[in-house]
Amino acid sequence: MGVDTDRMAHTTERIPPRREGQTFAGDSLLSRYASFVKLPHTLFALPFAGVGVVLASAVRPGGIAPGTIFWILLAFTAARFAAMGFNRIVDREQDALNPRTRLRELPTGRLRVGQASAAVAVAAAIFIVAAWQLNPLCGWLSPLALGWILFYSYTKRFTAWAHLVLGWSLGIAPVGAYLAVTGEWSEPWWALVVLACGVMLWVAGFDIIYSVQDEAFDREHGFHSIPAKVGVTRALGIARGLHLLAVVAFFSIWFFDAFPVGWFYWGGVMVMAVLLHFAHASLRGRPAVELDVARIDRAFFLTNVRVSTSFFVLTLLDRWFFG
Repeated sequence: MGVDTDRMAHTTERIPPRREGQTFAGDSLLSRYASFVKLPHTLFALPFAGVGVVLASAVRPGGIAPGTIFWILLAFTAARFAAMGFNRIVDREQDALNPRTRLRELPTGRLRVGQASAAVAVAAAIFIVAAWQLNPLCGWLSPLALGWILFYSYTKRFTAWAHLVLGWSLGIAPVGAYLAVTGEWSEPWWALVVLACGVMLWVAGFDIIYSVQDEAFDREHGFHSIPAKVGVTRALGIARGLHLLAVVAFFSIWFFDAFPVGWFYWGGVMVMAVLLHFAHASLRGRPAVELDVARIDRAFFLTNVRVSTSFFVLTLLDRWFFG
């Protein structure tokens, strides 16, 4: 799977800057804010929160009211907006130097730092209010969750394993959704931990793939990432390993009966494994010139949407038929 990183760096330098995928071309304030936080990426993160709700329904069937779903959706969306927006603010100077990111809203002035900061503050407040509307446990835990997802933005400055910190930021989404419905920790206690670890490993693996685009830039400017530390070829191998462990984590939930799940859930894990296999196979053995920004960005987004959505749908069907 040898990838010529020097050729990749030179090829990247020749590519003129272009608008990132999953952003909007409109110039309205709403479009700018949606692009600012890459709103379409909610499509691959939200289904795992839905998995948490479905698993919780087996413990407390009466806990899923329309109001509960509303506050979960609001809390999740607000937390993601706050985390993504804060990351953009912290990284704005580096984004201005990076050919891949220099067209983002803050480097181009399409949004001012004051506008971005105000939006992040409002989103953070909405998240905490929504958490308290769910139950006291979620309310008390909300500042800790918020602190963790904001902390991620600084980890790239001192550890190559920032990918796992980001993964855990999304890993707490199904845990929070589960707690929102039940108001209590899982039994056995390790069930929610394994669920969160599965999501963490899945996200971290794809974040490593995504960061391949910035391997040369990160190394030159002192940012820490797995590709910058070990090179593209080994980084892709590490990403495969993390995704294998993610599949094992989700499979162990079924195998050890951590939650009351059946064969549809097992099928969801198998679909996930197949989709991840083909995602990695599409990168294996390709010359550096084909590992361009557009290819990686599409693979990152589309595969994540397919994995998370299919897993949620099959978990929901499992609950419907075997509940």
